[in-house]
Formats: sequence, C-alpha cells, structure tokens
Amino acid sequence: MQKFYSDDKNVQILLALLKAHGIKKIVASPGVANITFVASAQQDSYFEIYSSVDERSAAYIACGLAEESKEPVVISCTGATASRNYMPALTEAYYRKLPILAVTSCRDIAWVGQNSPQQIDRSVQPKDIVRYSLHLPTLHNKQEEDRYTTLINKAILELSKDGGGPVHINLTNGYTGKYTTKELPKVRVIQRISKFDSFPTLPKGKIGIFVGAHSVWTEELLNAVEKFCRLNNAVVLCDHLSNYHGDYEVFHNLITCQKQYRPACSNLDLMVYIGNIHGTDYENLSPKEVWRVNIDGEIRDSFGGMTHVFQMNEYEFFEHYTNRNGCSVNTFIEEWKQIREELESRIPELPFSNVWVGRQILKHIPDNSIIHYGIQNSLRTWNFTQGPKYLLGYSNTGGFGIDGCVSSLVGASLAYPNKVYYGVVGDLAFFYDMNALGNRHIGNNIRLIVVNNGRGQQFRNPYSAGGSFGEFADTYIAAAGHNGDQSQSLLMHFAQDLGFRYFSASNKEELLQIIPQFTKKEIEESIVLEVFTDTNDESESLRIICNLKIDVTMEIVKHAKRIGRKILGDDLTNKISNLRL
Repeated sequence: MQKFYSDDKNVQILLALLKAHGIKKIVASPGVANITFVASAQQDSYFEIYSSVDERSAAYIACGLAEESKEPVVISCTGATASRNYMPALTEAYYRKLPILAVTSCRDIAWVGQNSPQQIDRSVQPKDIVRYSLHLPTLHNKQEEDRYTTLINKAILELSKDGGGPVHINLTNGYTGKYTTKELPKVRVIQRISKFDSFPTLPKGKIGIFVGAHSVWTEELLNAVEKFCRLNNAVVLCDHLSNYHGDYEVFHNLITCQKQYRPACSNLDLMVYIGNIHGTDYENLSPKEVWRVNIDGEIRDSFGGMTHVFQMNEYEFFEHYTNRNGCSVNTFIEEWKQIREELESRIPELPFSNVWVGRQILKHIPDNSIIHYGIQNSLRTWNFTQGPKYLLGYSNTGGFGIDGCVSSLVGASLAYPNKVYYGVVGDLAFFYDMNALGNRHIGNNIRLIVVNNGRGQQFRNPYSAGGSFGEFADTYIAAAGHNGDQSQSLLMHFAQDLGFRYFSASNKEELLQIIPQFTKKEIEESIVLEVFTDTNDESESLRIICNLKIDVTMEIVKHAKRIGRKILGDDLTNKISNLRL
C-alpha cells in the first residue's frame, strides 16, 4: 500500500510551514517516535534528506551543512536519550548562531515520569543550546491548529531573528499509523520584515490600525498615521489606553462589545496592530489579516490572523506606506462614526453602576487629564464612553493583575505634582493595594474613585465565567463580604486619617452633586470618592450596554451553532464560528 503524508495534523502543519519558509535540508536519525515526520518528508521530493545513525554526529553534520550552505537545517530524532546527544552540537550552533532546527519526537508527554520506556522529560533546556523551545502536541480542532500554526511560525522565525541560532520543537507522535493524506494543508505563513527588506503591498479593502496600550504619541508618529489613514481610507481603533487623539479615531468598544450585532465595518481586510497588551472588548473584530508593528519583532498574535511582523519603530512603518499618492477619501471613518452615534442614541437610562459613573465623570473631567484604570471591570466599563480631548489613560495590562493599580497611580502622580491624576478602581483592587495611600510622598494631586459593590464584580458580570453562578459565586468565586462588606465608614476613616478629603455617593443624585468638586482644576488636596453600587445593577448595566442592537442574521447563525453542537459536535460548530457575516 502506498504511503503519503501522515494523517497527524501537527506533522502536516510543521512540514507545510517548513516548505513555506524555504527550509528543505534534513538530517534524520533512525527511530520509531519520529517515523511520522521522517516518512512524510521522505515521500516529498521537495526535501533534501541525509541519514546519520549517531545523533551527536547528525547534529554536527547539520552545523557544517548550515554554515556551508547558508541555509537552515532540520535534525530529527526519536525518543529516549537520542535528543541528549544533540546538546554538544546545539551548544556549538548557539554560540556560532547557526540555524539548526532540532525536531525531537516523543509520545504524549503525559507518559513522562510514569516508568514508560523511552519517555524522558524535555520540558527544560539549558540556556545556551536553543533560542526557543516549543512542545508541539497532537492537534484535535481548528482552534488548536491555528494556535500552533502561529507558534511553529515563531519557532522557525527564531532561526534567523537578531542574528539567528538553534531552535527546538518537541513533536508528539499520535501513533495513528495512517499515511493517507496526499496534500499538505494550506497554512498561514508569518513573515518578519525589517526596514531593510522589501515591504509587502497593502491589501485593498477595509484597513484598521488597532492600538493597544500605548505611551504618549510623538508628533512625528501622529502625523505619519494621519497621512496613512488619509491615503488609505483607514481608521484608528482605540480605547482609553491607546492615547491616540487624531482625526481618524474610532472609540470602538461600544461597537465591538455588542453580543447580537456585528456591523460590516468590523470585518477588516487588514488590521495593523501597534502598542502593547490591550484592555479592550474586541469580540466582533474579525480581521482577515494582521500585521504587527513593533521594534521587538516578536510574534504576538492576539487575533489569530497574523501574517507579518515588522521589526521597526512605528514611524518607520507608516512613513514607508505614506510615501506615495493615495485615495484621500474618508468614507470608512464616517461609517464607524455613524454606527457609534446610533448605538449611543439607543442607550437608555442606566442603573447606578460603574458604567453610569464613568459616563458622568468623563463628561466633566478637564481636557488633558490623566486617568489610571483598575483591572478589569473598571477598565471595561469606562471604555464604553469616550473621554474629553487629549485624555491620557493607563492601566496595569502588562501583568493584568489587580495588585498594584493604586500604587501605579501614586507613582505617576509623583512625577508632576502640578498635574491632577485621576484613578478608578473596584473595591477588591483598592483594598488589595490600599497601603499605597499611606505613602509619605503623596501630594495634593490625586483624585481616586473606589467603586464599592462589596465583591469582585468581574465574577458576577454576565458573559463572564462566574456570571452563570449568580449569588452562589459570592462566597468564594467573587469573594464577597470582605473589607467591611461595603462598610460606610471603613474607607472614610482610613482616607481622612491619612489627610485625604473623602466623599461618598450611594445614588445618582449624590454623585452628581459631588462631581463638580471632584473634577475641579484647582489642586488643593487629594480626594477619595467612594461610590457604593449594587452587584445586580452592575450586571444589568453591562447587559444593556452589550445588547443595544439586534442583528437577526447573527442570531440565526448563533442558533445554527447551537444546533450543530447538539447534533454534529464541535467540528461543525467551529466551521460556523468562522463564517464572515
């Protein structure tokens, strides 16, 4: 019986990406665990395969071959101690920056440590034998295939990044024994572009610049982005952490959070991703292709559609793509604006909640203000409302923990004592970090809002993992009842004893009376404003905001997914999930 490619998806994707990246040289050593890889490559005339029984020698052969040919070389071995014999040559390759891709094969790693023959632990590598190590398991669905397509691309690109060097992939053999696949799958290839390389052509269609958390923009970068948008009919998709304030700003969270409505404008042909980790609801953003631009050149594929990473600063990227004539039309920005205006007009009177508080405060704080947002509910709820002109926003989205939100606000306020620094946090985040208010360096320029609903609201919100538990979540999941259980005096005494002016509000009327004093420009004293809300009002506000418009077509697709899951399982569901509406 004729053999073709292994039916194991991980092997197919690895081989397809090796071919896509122009890697054809393989030095193979005998074994059982690596049969799926070697046999599949052997029947493909594209690959140039050499045999070496001794893995130590095989790896050194690869070093010589890579140096002389100026091409990457793959080495393949089985389980047991075979891979240990790669170490001397990989050390050589590491210090000589030779592009050696060590593909070590194994059974499922669940057998590690179970007295299973030939199954050793490869999870930790010496620091100076490989630049990057990836464990590649068997793949069972499209989501896993997409994720590991990205990671295999990353591994292959590490062979040449910043001078290059050896890389390790630990390939799991599924032991299906089937070799019936006649063609390798089409795979998404990620390319790394430096400023010295040829740049790809911008695709035609809808282009959006997605800005994650971003430091203050230089005028040079702002002008380049404005010109890029003008020439390409593009928009800049922002939240409070993007810190972009230009003519093409789309404050998109209110649109992309919608659960029953997905406008056509959200189906981008190209997304250019700049900035760092975002704190944005982007469920309805569906880019066909993602280009990341960052000087680090790293593969960071938040949307699962990356095809290029540009290792350069943002100005260099946009300057390149503006050095030409363009369309100079602005229809795309108008489309987004009209949709946002429509959704804004649909917002009813909201319950007293973090969403409502954010909408009121952001109407009144002065232009050029600075706000620090707590993780995660405060950031999410305030991101539904656009702030005043030139508002700067920051949040601890790097580690995404609640443990230092107040301290970060305090630290920022020390830099410029003549500026007012606002902050908004939930009660769990505040009490986690409340000692920061006792720091003796604090001046008179802090305005902190503590939204106290007596629990971690994130875990009671609809659409969250804990939301379906209702009140049952309070005991442990949402950690309700700690820190005085919405005590009316605990934070008041703490703040006042430390010299802060303290306000509290338990309803809309009280808050509206306090806002003018809280948002005044004069720097006289630091202020703590505690806002007491109800968890059910918080949940209801979020439910309202996320369901402002219903798209009948979208509801039909959702219903089809539910039927597919019940009748045919996840495979059909995953296919439906990738429909572009």
